Amino acid sequence: MLFSIPVFLFLGLVILFFSFFTVKQQTAAIIERFGKFQSIRHSGLQLKIPLIDTVSGRLSLKIQQLDVLVETKTLDDVFVRLKISVQYKVIKDKVYDAFYKLDYPHDQITSYVFDVVRAEVPKMKLDDVFVKKDDIALAVKAELNDAMLDYGFDIIKTLVTDIDPDPQVKAAMNRINAAEREKTAAQYEGDAQRILIVEKAKAEAESKRLQGQGIADQRREIARGLEESVDVLNRVGINSQEASALIVVTQHYDTLQAIGGETNSNLILLPNSPQAGSNMLNDMVASFTASNQIGEAMKENKKKNS
Repeated sequence: MLFSIPVFLFLGLVILFFSFFTVKQQTAAIIERFGKFQSIRHSGLQLKIPLIDTVSGRLSLKIQQLDVLVETKTLDDVFVRLKISVQYKVIKDKVYDAFYKLDYPHDQITSYVFDVVRAEVPKMKLDDVFVKKDDIALAVKAELNDAMLDYGFDIIKTLVTDIDPDPQVKAAMNRINAAEREKTAAQYEGDAQRILIVEKAKAEAESKRLQGQGIADQRREIARGLEESVDVLNRVGINSQEASALIVVTQHYDTLQAIGGETNSNLILLPNSPQAGSNMLNDMVASFTASNQIGEAMKENKKKNS
């Protein structure tokens, strides 16, 4: 009798120990009694009947993510792999449906993702798949929400996290992009060269204009100097013809002197013989005399005619 008391006490402690269990935060425990659903217990210390009630399963109420890889073909016959990330959670009020209606919720979600992606992507060209990836994600979310809500799952968000075309297609796309950038660079270089040519032409035109202005100013000053020289010679009794001839001869010899002073000069003055000055002077005096005679004859003819 004394031996049975510790045994009963030990059995009582074991039964009491197995009567209590804990459920973690954001977790739901399903209690069955002889294989039949009994209740759903949430976070905290819970009590059950040992050997009669059992914890048949636990479901996390946290947001979970499932990544699905889908390979399909686009409208322009390019095979592409898409990675769809589905974020979902078990609805707290529908734990019973989530536990008993589906054995493998991941497989169910994967099947719907495959179905939607392979229905949407073949309607798009490859470039449109990149541009409209958000539309694909929204289509997947809408389809999953309608299908999984009855099973106790809430689809929080779907994302197209990766688009991976065939390697040869990616290489071709990279070549196209590189060619476009080279074309743009060539256009910019051409515009830069055109601007340089235009600016150089403007600079040359301005330089020639200033050079011409300088030559005109130089000739104006030379003419003014010659005029003053003639006036000075006239005051000492030398007429205009003789003064002009004297100035020409003086400039001729000044030029010869300048040429002689430059050892590396390539300038040649024609005519440059010693008699050139006197010949030039004689020719000028003869031409002035002839012009004066012609002028006097024209005046006499006008007087006779009048």
